[in-house]
Amino acid sequence: MRQAGLAVWRAHQIVRAMVAPGVTTEEIDAAVADHFRELGATPLFYRYPHQDEGKPAFPAVTCMSVNEEVVHGIPKNRALKEGDIVSVDTGCRLHGWCGDSAWTYAVGRIDPKVQKLLDVTEATLDLAVELLAEKSRWSQVAVELARYVRQNRFHTVECFVGHGIGKEMHEEPQVPNFLSRGLRGTGDFRISPGLVIAVEPMVNMGTKRVKLLRDQWTQVTNDGSPSAHFEHTIAITEEGPTLLTAAPTAKEQQVLAAG
Repeated sequence: MRQAGLAVWRAHQIVRAMVAPGVTTEEIDAAVADHFRELGATPLFYRYPHQDEGKPAFPAVTCMSVNEEVVHGIPKNRALKEGDIVSVDTGCRLHGWCGDSAWTYAVGRIDPKVQKLLDVTEATLDLAVELLAEKSRWSQVAVELARYVRQNRFHTVECFVGHGIGKEMHEEPQVPNFLSRGLRGTGDFRISPGLVIAVEPMVNMGTKRVKLLRDQWTQVTNDGSPSAHFEHTIAITEEGPTLLTAAPTAKEQQVLAAG
């Protein structure tokens, strides 16, 4: 899974280098598609869902969600502007295993209040990693994540959750970033070695409520306020949580350099 995670990490480096005023989300998506193609990796998002679920298949390899778009935004011939933010979510399957990660990027200089939104959402993901090393059950982590977001006067999106991941992108368990009723009962799960989950806080500046656009994919905030989204694929090992979609370690860089 680390190989798939590194492929996704490299995809985000391509995105990071391209995000700028005047660049379209369609152009960024095409570059990520080329990257996966060169690796022989299968994009997880393209043509999802693969069975008829009453909605059109997703037409791209990345979700590109700009400003008030929370998640599942469709790349298009839309030029980014100075002051925008864009949340990019992508994943691939490589050698039979999946990796999935999301990041929110600033386009040029952004409003300080929006920058705080990005900082708090990324810090929420960092807090999850920290707590995964300390807690025994996910509910103990989730309640702290929601509290942190609330203390910063932002709002956790509760319509979408993280997920288990392995040979398929979406596996059990569900991984909320808040304490839901399900987590108080059988929906909770133990944090133990062998668990691999995609943790993905989505945080809104305004209301937590979202609505679906007519394209049947893009979810936007009800009040038009900005939203941020950060995600890592995380494995729980005997040594603690390991970020499978993080940058290569020094040792991994040496192996990669050696070919």
